[in-house]
Amino acid sequence: MIRSITQSKSEESLDGLLEGFNRIFILGCGTCVTLTRTGGEPEVVDMKARLEEKGKLVTGHAVVPVACDNLTRDILQEFGRQMEQAGALLVMTCAFGVQTVARQMKKPVIPALDTLFIGKETDAGLFDEICNQCGTCIIGETGGICPVTTCHKGLVNGPCGGTNHGMCEIDAAKDCAWTLIYNRLQSLGRLHSMGKYQKPRNHQAAPKPGKFIL
Repeated sequence: MIRSITQSKSEESLDGLLEGFNRIFILGCGTCVTLTRTGGEPEVVDMKARLEEKGKLVTGHAVVPVACDNLTRDILQEFGRQMEQAGALLVMTCAFGVQTVARQMKKPVIPALDTLFIGKETDAGLFDEICNQCGTCIIGETGGICPVTTCHKGLVNGPCGGTNHGMCEIDAAKDCAWTLIYNRLQSLGRLHSMGKYQKPRNHQAAPKPGKFIL
């Protein structure tokens, strides 16, 4: 299961973003942020209570099925009056949802969350970063393990000199990414792939802002 992983902005940061806005409509999402418990129904209701304690008027709130879907605008029509009464929309979704709402609604849009990474659930309630969409994928030569996201240093040639009995020098509780890659390649009979030098990462593999035309 792949999800956008988010965390709540600090109270100080959010207070600054909401300064000058006294009437707020709160919007959550039923997918990623519901699963990570940063923008589902309970979190939206809690945010409503917190804002009201600070003297804000919450004109309404909603949790749409998928905030980054273009159908969001149609779904929100039933809340049109409540949204019209608000000075701003507080959006408790990932950055994709925030931008989708911002394009569709003629209201100031305030993000309540910070989007951290694209993650996969590897255990109950545990999400690991699996891709940062760098555009220079080399996992075909590293046994399907991404060193950019698995290695604390993002090394594309490894291991570094700090690996210690298969553990990372930055986080002693974390497996060294390149030890994992070595073991995977060895089990696949492709250990020779580890000897291939990878050129320094191109941090702008595609022109920015990115665009893909089918």
